[in-house]
Amino acid sequence: MSDRRVIDQDVTGQFVSSAPVADLVTVPFWKRALDISCLLLMTPLLLPLLAFIAITIKAGSKGPLLFRQERVGLHGRRFTLLKFRTMVDGCDTAVHEAHVANLMETDRPMVKLDAKGDGRLIPFARPLRASGLDELPQLINVLRGEMSLVGPRPCLPSEYERLLPWQRERVRTLPGLTGLWQVSGKNRTTFSEMIDLDIRYVRERSLWLDLKILLKTIPAVTAEAWAVRCTDRSRNHR
Repeated sequence: MSDRRVIDQDVTGQFVSSAPVADLVTVPFWKRALDISCLLLMTPLLLPLLAFIAITIKAGSKGPLLFRQERVGLHGRRFTLLKFRTMVDGCDTAVHEAHVANLMETDRPMVKLDAKGDGRLIPFARPLRASGLDELPQLINVLRGEMSLVGPRPCLPSEYERLLPWQRERVRTLPGLTGLWQVSGKNRTTFSEMIDLDIRYVRERSLWLDLKILLKTIPAVTAEAWAVRCTDRSRNHR
């Protein structure tokens, strides 16, 4: 049996996650090749959509186009995650951190803070968030090598600090724009189920698995967006 001892090491002031020495290696060539190939194919097709979303956000609210947030990536390294801004500028991010902490403690389904009538949301925010289109700027993170198209959900630093040592196995690969969790129910799964799916991906990752997840992403996202729309309609009829 291989040596699976846990390593905790401080590098330039940042925590490096628990991981076997053998896993502290570069990203597999096939994974980086898949990311770059997909980016080259997708970017020209997505440009009109990206432009439309950008114009909608700037026309409907004041503030920057992009929202930047520190997340934990491969082997515990910090990076700045990018999203289209869907909340009013200057919104308190501590609310989101408290929500994630509550999900971890109660192990309830992983729902977003998208209550109808939430004054923090800008116009058209709910469809953007429900469809995942607000996360398209993370393609820049993929291009930089900070993320992959497929991988575990990138966690907040405060969330990472709460993880048990065995749960930190999920940072043994690049975080992803989509992943096994996203195509396996997402908002219907609990925090512990999400962790299990992330770790399962880390252990079973392969080119074939990444391709299957990418193919399942659009139907999964469409289903989630439709569920949000149906929920809104039912609320409006009450």
